[in-house]
Amino acid sequence: MDRIWLKHYPNGVPPQIDYRQYRSIGDLFEKNVARYRDRPAYYNMGKTISFGDLDRLSRDFGAWLQAKGLARGARVAVMMPNCLQYPVCVFGILRAGFAVVNVNPLYTARELEHQLKDSGSEAIVILENFAHVLQQVIARTPVKHVVVAALGDVLGFRGPIVNFVVRRVKKMVPPWRIPRAVRFNAMLKESARLELKPAEVGHEDVAFLQYTGGTTGLSKGAVLLHRNILANIEQASAWLLPGLKSETAVIITALPLYHIFSLTVNCLMMMKIGGLNILITNPRDIPGFVKELGRHKYNVITGVNTLFNAFLNNPEFLKLDFSHVRICVGGAMAVQKAVADKWKQVTGRTLLEGYGLTETSPCATMNPLDLQEYNGSIGLPLPSTEVALRDDNGKEAPLGSPGEIWVRGPQVMKGYWNSLGETAKVLGPDGFLATGDIGVMDEKGYVRIVDRKKDMLLVSGFNVYPNEIESVVMMHPGVLECAVVGVPDSHSGEVPKLFVVKKDPALTEADIRRHCEANLTGYKRPRHIEFRKELPKTNVGKILRRALRDEARA
Repeated sequence: MDRIWLKHYPNGVPPQIDYRQYRSIGDLFEKNVARYRDRPAYYNMGKTISFGDLDRLSRDFGAWLQAKGLARGARVAVMMPNCLQYPVCVFGILRAGFAVVNVNPLYTARELEHQLKDSGSEAIVILENFAHVLQQVIARTPVKHVVVAALGDVLGFRGPIVNFVVRRVKKMVPPWRIPRAVRFNAMLKESARLELKPAEVGHEDVAFLQYTGGTTGLSKGAVLLHRNILANIEQASAWLLPGLKSETAVIITALPLYHIFSLTVNCLMMMKIGGLNILITNPRDIPGFVKELGRHKYNVITGVNTLFNAFLNNPEFLKLDFSHVRICVGGAMAVQKAVADKWKQVTGRTLLEGYGLTETSPCATMNPLDLQEYNGSIGLPLPSTEVALRDDNGKEAPLGSPGEIWVRGPQVMKGYWNSLGETAKVLGPDGFLATGDIGVMDEKGYVRIVDRKKDMLLVSGFNVYPNEIESVVMMHPGVLECAVVGVPDSHSGEVPKLFVVKKDPALTEADIRRHCEANLTGYKRPRHIEFRKELPKTNVGKILRRALRDEARA
């Protein structure tokens, strides 16, 4: 495509980035902590810690890990939601010369056991709320060192109150017993006497093992090197920072920091630019979340479509002051037009959609900050990034024609951990990564996703993409959420089935059918419609089409 997108870059965004100013993420941390030492770095549950505090606490944790005799490059798992201990642990692990294995706190025992064994994690830091899950499997894993944290550990005088409420009132901590486990605050007390030794870590060392879904039903670890993450930090910074001009960044962090999007954009990019993360521990509590928004003059907010939609259906959110907001970014799932249009109407800001994968650290494309209206695209390739659309034979698809999105750039992972076969399926010899997403590119280089390759329906020989149907259905004012899957049909081979959560209790199937008839050609219209009180979602709010598909086909 001769990088046609470069001609349409926003002013001030370079075509290439250079991440070599830093040897490692630990090097980036230490250089920027020195610049921003007195600035606030993280806020959570009424407590703020500065970059200087983060420097001290992460240094202590890193020194404690080193004192346990872990070898250079050892994997250390972190299993906790958004709380102040998370950045302390992650930066401590990286500064000590080890690799971070992020673990979803809502994992079942089976999922946790697989990830700890597959990654070879020798140590884990876990919130006490989930320690009972670890207890069930730890004997079958390589884990030798366990640090158990409580939500209130670093909240100062509020800490004991928070812990009492969590343990005794809300009863959110099931009983657990793990021999030799060390409490987080006891670890910090012990480590204050230790010294963090400089770690010889470079661009080619592993920074993160980020686990993602596998074709075999077991998750696989994307190997993200220090250079992958450093490059993506530079790419995201080059794209987004012009929107802040001279303002210090204050970002709302609702997506869990263990999720690759939040990890890179919220946690790591803010470290580079000295920004403040407002950590939201429970983003599902929308009334509580909206109250928190009202307490802060934030200028950046990131999230998923379902979160923005939930805000827009909360009356108190509509009363907030949005004059300080500069940048709103939706990722991890498609941003729907109905949500984006209402967001612009309510906040005065365009909801920008970005795109990427765990395997791309994650940012690959982004809409420009000067975008005035929702355009249905995932934007332009970021600096130093190439995007190609290829057909099933590996040949480039013409402009405007659908093809699988392939990405090449310094942010693309090294491969999957201990899985040459899975790596070979997605990484070509030319360095391009097959994303599994089907897209089209226009003459300016903007890419629009038409769907996941595996989610595509074949209806009487016609390709049908669930995203298109869902986007149309979401335009109906009586619909709160929806999802489309393919189900077998004796006549057409496969037909769309629509699941709907109502906003208006009076909404009927006939209303939706009339709406679809007015907006979709015949073979794209849902054959079956089912109303639900809620839709299954991942911990970061993505609707689980696979669960609905399996259920419908069963």
